[in-house]
Amino acid sequence: MTGSAQSARMSATSHPPSHVLQGLLGRGQTLVMGILNITPDSFSDGGQFLDPAAAMSQAQRMIEDGADIIDVGAESSRPYGNPVAISADEETARLAPVLPNLVKLGLTVSIDTVKSTVADYALKQGASIVNDVWGLQRDPDMAKTIADHGVPVIVMHNRDKADPEIDIMADIMAFFSRSLEIAEHAGIRKENIVLDPGVGFGKTPEQSILAVARLAEFKSFGHPLLVGLSRKRFINSIVPSEPDDRLGGSIAGHILAAMQGASIVRTHDVRETVQALRVAEAIRSAG
Repeated sequence: MTGSAQSARMSATSHPPSHVLQGLLGRGQTLVMGILNITPDSFSDGGQFLDPAAAMSQAQRMIEDGADIIDVGAESSRPYGNPVAISADEETARLAPVLPNLVKLGLTVSIDTVKSTVADYALKQGASIVNDVWGLQRDPDMAKTIADHGVPVIVMHNRDKADPEIDIMADIMAFFSRSLEIAEHAGIRKENIVLDPGVGFGKTPEQSILAVARLAEFKSFGHPLLVGLSRKRFINSIVPSEPDDRLGGSIAGHILAAMQGASIVRTHDVRETVQALRVAEAIRSAG
C-alpha cells in the first residue's frame, strides 16, 4: 500500500463518526468493503477467521490489498438459508478479541449486525458504520442506537423468503421507503444512509440479477448505493460453481454495479476487486 493511500485511509478515519461516509465517498472512486466473518458457519468462509489471530491476519491482508472499509460480522446472515441465530452475548464475545484491535489498525470499520445491543457495543469500541441486513426493520431499537451515535448506516433490503411471483423492484422500493421513514423518525441524518438492494437475500437468483441490472433506479432515493454480490449463489445459476470458484462472476457483477452507480462494493476478494475496479475506472475516464 502506498504512502498516499495510507494517508487517505487515516484521513478518513480521523473524521468524526458523522463525517466518515462523506470522507470516504469524497475520494471519487468506488469504495471496496472487505468482508471479515468471525463465524463458524458463513456460506463461503465459515470458520476460517473465527480464531482472533486468523481474523487479524486477514484484516491486515485486506488493508494491504486496498480495502477502504472492513465489515466485521460475528453472526452469519446466511443468504438463501435459514439464519442460525445466536445471542447478543455470544455475538459480542466473538467480537471482543478482534474488534478493538481491528480499530487500532486505522481503517474504517463497519459492524455487520441486526442487534442494536451489539451495534452499540461495536460503536463504543470504535466501529464507525452499522451494516444492518434488515434495514432498520428487525430490531426496533436499531435506528435509535444509530441516531444516538451519529454514525452512518447501510440499509439493506431483505425478505424472510424468496417469492418468484412478486415484483422484486417494487418490493425493494417499498422496503427502502419504509426504512427511510424509520430513519427519519429516529433522527438519522440523510447523508448518513447507504442503500443496499440485498443481492441473494430473500430473492430468487433471477431477482438478484434484476436488482443489479436495474440498480440505477434506486438512485432516485438520493442515497449512495452499496452492492454485495461476492460469491453469491446467483452466480452458480449462470455458471455452475462452488463459492470459492466464483471470483470471475463476483468481479463481473461488481464492475457492472459500479457502472450502474454503486458507490461501494462488498467483497471477500479485496485485491482482485480493487484491481478490476481501478482498471475499469481508468479505461472509462480515458474514453
